[in-house]
Amino acid sequence: QVQLVESGGGLVQAGGSLRLSCAASGRTFSSYAMAWFRQAPGKDRDFVAAVTWSSGRYYADSVKGRFTISRDNAKNTVYLQMNSLKPDDTAVYYCARRGGGTNAVTSELVYDTWGQGTQVTVSS
Repeated sequence: QVQLVESGGGLVQAGGSLRLSCAASGRTFSSYAMAWFRQAPGKDRDFVAAVTWSSGRYYADSVKGRFTISRDNAKNTVYLQMNSLKPDDTAVYYCARRGGGTNAVTSELVYDTWGQGTQVTVSS
């Protein structure tokens, strides 16, 4: 059973930076696309960024140019570097692993394993 554990969330002022990490158990991490989603209070969970097994990267328009997703297959870890943070980035951030049989990256429906989430709060 694969487990995903996020870390790195916290409280930061607007304009600041945070780096989230997601450590995965299991020996086939490198074969899967990984993504970050976020959910603000009272809102749906939204796609933030994804990285495929071949390191193709995808971003939501709202974070392009500010966030960078990366992966270290040797460490079974995916990262989300968040710069120029805004109060609108405040949310619980979730790491997810995409299931097989699809090339879709932005729909939460194609991800079959989720972490517990880490809170990011950006103060104005």
